[in-house]
Amino acid sequence: MELFATNLRKRAEQLGLSNAEVARRAGLSERRYGNYVSGRREPDLATLVRISSVLATSPNELLIASFEKSAPEEVARQRTIAALAALRNDDLERVVVMIEALATERR
Repeated sequence: MELFATNLRKRAEQLGLSNAEVARRAGLSERRYGNYVSGRREPDLATLVRISSVLATSPNELLIASFEKSAPEEVARQRTIAALAALRNDDLERVVVMIEALATERR
């Protein structure tokens, strides 16, 4: 259990996410997520998959791997993916339009 809890903390830290934000994005209460981060409990499979999605990683990596420091560009990419995964479709469409405008502006 401790490895999983450690990996949760490290991955959220890499992405610059608080426990409260991970819990919110995964649809969990802060208390419930706090039990996972502290190592007091482990999530069921469906919850593990939701948390993994929020943290832009796989359940397997949370369960067995340890996260190493990533290059700043890679961390920024992973943070973006995690944030996009938390958006509703209408908000996601707005972000796409903004990104396309920025890309066009740089050409």
